[in-house]
Amino acid sequence: MKRVIFLACILALVSAWLSGETIDLEQARVLALANSRSLARYNLNIRSSELNEKEQLYSMLPSVSASYSASMSYLDSNWGLVNPLDTLSARATISVTQTIFQGGRSFIQKAIREITTESVRNEAMAEYFNVLDSVDNAYYSALEAAASLEAAESSLQAAALSLSMAEIRLANGMLNQGDYMRALADKESRESSRNQARRSLALSISRLNNLIGLGQAPELSQIDFSAYEEVIRYLAGISDEEAGALYARLWNAIAYANPSLMNAALTRQQAEYNYTLSKRDYVPTISATVSGGFNWSTAGGFSTSPSGSISLTGRIPLDFWVLSNNLEKSKNTYDSALINFVDRQISVETDLYSSMINTIAQAESVLSSRRTLDYVERNNEYVMERYRLSQASVSDYVDASSLLITNRNSYIRSSYGFLQSLSKLRSLAAMDDEEKLIRLLLGN
Repeated sequence: MKRVIFLACILALVSAWLSGETIDLEQARVLALANSRSLARYNLNIRSSELNEKEQLYSMLPSVSASYSASMSYLDSNWGLVNPLDTLSARATISVTQTIFQGGRSFIQKAIREITTESVRNEAMAEYFNVLDSVDNAYYSALEAAASLEAAESSLQAAALSLSMAEIRLANGMLNQGDYMRALADKESRESSRNQARRSLALSISRLNNLIGLGQAPELSQIDFSAYEEVIRYLAGISDEEAGALYARLWNAIAYANPSLMNAALTRQQAEYNYTLSKRDYVPTISATVSGGFNWSTAGGFSTSPSGSISLTGRIPLDFWVLSNNLEKSKNTYDSALINFVDRQISVETDLYSSMINTIAQAESVLSSRRTLDYVERNNEYVMERYRLSQASVSDYVDASSLLITNRNSYIRSSYGFLQSLSKLRSLAAMDDEEKLIRLLLGN
C-alpha cells in the first residue's frame, strides 16, 4: 500500500508539473528519491540479503531428499536371452537428515545473516539521506543562483542608468572623459556579471533536473525564510553554555540514528559473532538420518513392508593447527572492528561539531549581512541622489553600487548557506522532519 501511495504521489507530481505548476522542495525530494538509481540498487541488495537470511534459516531445518533406481536384464544365469520386462525392478528411497548438535553454530550464523541485512538497511538509509541532502543543496543552489541573477539584473540596470546620465553630462561638458570611461567600464562589468549569473543558474537548474529526473527546467517555489527567523536569531546569539547543551542534544539524537555509526556498531557485533563462531569449530557435530523406501519388481510386485534405517553420524575436528589459525584471524578482525568503531565515532563527533559550528556561523552571517545590506542600501540611495544632483562623482556612485551588489550577494549566500547547513545536520541525525530538527536546535 505504501508503494502504491508513493507511486500515485509521483504521478500526481509529474502531472502537476506538466500542467505548468511550480515544484516546491518537498516535491523535488520525492522526485529525487524516486529517480535515484542508487536507492533502487540498495533495495535490491536488501532483498538479496533477506533471501540469504532465509537460506540460513532453511539450513537449520531437516533436509529431505529422494532417490530412485531401476534395473532389468536381458540375459539369464546360463547366458540365455530373456524378456527384459520380466526382470524389471525398481526401488525408491526417501531420507530425512537433521543436525542434532553442532555447538550452536547455526544460531550464530543466523545472527550474522541478520546483522548483514540490518547493515544493508543502514547503508540504504545513509544513501536515502545522501539523496535528500543532494537535492536540498541543488534546490537551494538553484534558488541562490536565481536570486544572484536578479541582483545582477538590478545592478546592471543601475549601471545603465548611471551611464546614460554620464553621457548627458559628457555632452553638456559637465563630465570629463575619464569619469565617463569609468561609468562605461562599470556598465560592461555589470553586464559580464549578469551573463555569468545566467550561466550559473542554467548549470544549477541542470544539476537539479538530473536529480529529480524531469526533462525540462521546472519553476521552483521560493523558500519562506520567515519560518527560520526564530532559530536564526537563537543560534546567532547562542552562548557557550547553550552551545554545549545543544551539542549534547544533537549527539544524543545522532548516537542512536546515524546510519554510519550504527553500521560500525553492527560490524563490531558481526566480528564478535564470527570470533565466537571460530571457537565453536572445536566442537564436534552430530546429525541423524532417517530413511525409508519400497521395492517393486515385475515378478513380485510391491514389497509387503518398506525398508527403513536410522543412522547417526558425527564429525570431530583434529586439525587443531588450522582451527587455531582461523581463531587468531577472527580475533584480529574483531580487534580491528573495535578500532574502526572508535574511529567512526570520533569522525561522526567531528562532523557534528563542525556542522553545528558552521550552522551557528551561518546564522550569525545572516543577521550580520542583513544589517549591513540595510546600511549599504541606504548609502546607495543617498549617493545616487547626490549623483543625480551632480554632487557626487561617477567614482562615488560606482563604489556605492559595487558595495551594494557585494553585500547583496553576501546576504544571499549566507541565507541559503544556512539552509544547507541545516540539511547537513538533518542528514547526520537521520531526521526526515526538518521541523523536528528546528525544535531540537531550539531546545523545545
